[in-house]
Amino acid sequence: MTAAERLDTPRLRLQAPSAGLAPALLSFHQRNAAHLAPWDPPAPPGFLTLSTQALRIEQARLAFDRGEALRWWLQPADDPLRIIGVVGLSQIARGAFHSAVLGYAIDAAHQGRGLMTEALQAVLAEAFAERVHLHRVQAAVRPENQRSVAVLQRLGFEAIGLARDYLFIDGAWRDHGLWQRLNPVFSVPLDWRQASDSAG
Repeated sequence: MTAAERLDTPRLRLQAPSAGLAPALLSFHQRNAAHLAPWDPPAPPGFLTLSTQALRIEQARLAFDRGEALRWWLQPADDPLRIIGVVGLSQIARGAFHSAVLGYAIDAAHQGRGLMTEALQAVLAEAFAERVHLHRVQAAVRPENQRSVAVLQRLGFEAIGLARDYLFIDGAWRDHGLWQRLNPVFSVPLDWRQASDSAG
């Protein structure tokens, strides 16, 4: 099964990749270029163009349909033509790992209102429900990003270590704290149980 195309929360609509989102996505990145620079890898040439954002959406759509990566863009429930953030699950692995890497960002003008916590609650519920059915979600956050660390703590993530020189961000290799949350209701697939019984 594929993930939900749309997730709704009291204040937000989380929309899966759709070609019509390109202008709103470009506007989001233009407004937040300086705000996100300390936390994001360097943007490639031409990033702040409509054609690049349309291509990113197209690539995200293919990955979504294949179940390789899931991305939802955050839109205010009362203004669905505007993008104010993004949540993504990338590097989705199946088999014995059943894990993914969580990434997220929110518009500078919408910080401090609990919107990212609200959005991540919806995405984690989807990640751990039957459609996506992950066992574990991991996030990597620069320790200096206290807002982001606080969000993960509120959502029940646990710190599992520090990765030195994890990503090249803002002109240098940066350490990142690693955090994880496990699916408390993960159900082991039937074929795993049968393989275990056969081995015994």
